[in-house]
Amino acid sequence: MVTFLLERTAPLPLDEAWRRLTEWPRHGTVVPLTRVTVLTPPPTREGTVFVARSGIGPLVFDDRMEVTVWRPPTDDEAGFVRLVKRGRVIRGWAEIEVRPGPGGRSRVVWREELDVRLLPGVFDRLLAGAARRVFGRAANRLLRRP
Repeated sequence: MVTFLLERTAPLPLDEAWRRLTEWPRHGTVVPLTRVTVLTPPPTREGTVFVARSGIGPLVFDDRMEVTVWRPPTDDEAGFVRLVKRGRVIRGWAEIEVRPGPGGRSRVVWREELDVRLLPGVFDRLLAGAARRVFGRAANRLLRRP
């Protein structure tokens, strides 16, 4: 099991940074070989379920997630979402917080715990590094693209 933390500052108002990070299908456009499908009707709320399907050919796995906390930002108050990963291969959780930053910017804090079933602990450092890179790039791209 690995835990990692990402922090970003974006030149965006809170509500726009929040929108860019929590429109779940957008994650599939920035994470390689991944497609995200929302399984519950909009709008996103507690109980929303979506699946990130990653891989190619027969090497495909689903990362099924459920929104367990949903607090969009209001005026100058932080937004917070917690996702619980309920897949057969990937378990854990993710939290995304979008709060006011300096100069009208948004400060993003993304925390995640990943547990990849059947992956021995000896690979934790490698998994943590790969996850930081993949999710860090995804966060950067999501925040840059309207």
